[in-house]
Amino acid sequence: MEDIVIGGYLVKGDRYYTKDHEWAQVRNGKVTVGITDYAQKMLGDIVFVDLPEKDQEVEAGETLANIESVKNVAPVYSPVSGTVLETNQDLVDDPGLVNEDPYEGGWIAVVEMRDPDDIGELMTAGEYADLLKEIVKEEQGEDVEEEITPLGIEESLDSLPEEELGYEEER
Repeated sequence: MEDIVIGGYLVKGDRYYTKDHEWAQVRNGKVTVGITDYAQKMLGDIVFVDLPEKDQEVEAGETLANIESVKNVAPVYSPVSGTVLETNQDLVDDPGLVNEDPYEGGWIAVVEMRDPDDIGELMTAGEYADLLKEIVKEEQGEDVEEEITPLGIEESLDSLPEEELGYEEER
């Protein structure tokens, strides 16, 4: 599926999502987990990520990690049950990667799924985009347009007005 932009928030089309704004990218029984563009923008500047331990057993819906921002501390829930295979050690020294690149460089952990049926409990990108439309409508009090883009993340974000991105690019 192609990427979707809802009210300035990017939804990657190649992932599954939770109602709590985590994403899950599935490859060969392994699930890379992170938080969505919406979640990182709501948190603000991220200053610390409390990563899970390697080989830790996690259950779907349980806390996998905690993210501390200048605003508060928020749990990251595991979208699937399984064993933590790997954590993003880059976040130890640079937790801001979650803000800069939530879908690639800002991933949190890789979990080996215990039960592939867990994926059936997650939302597709289209379903998550519909949830975001409702959230943004409540926040802004108006309907938002859905923009479907076949472009990559950088090209997708470059096409958005800077005020929607929440920062100004250096030129």
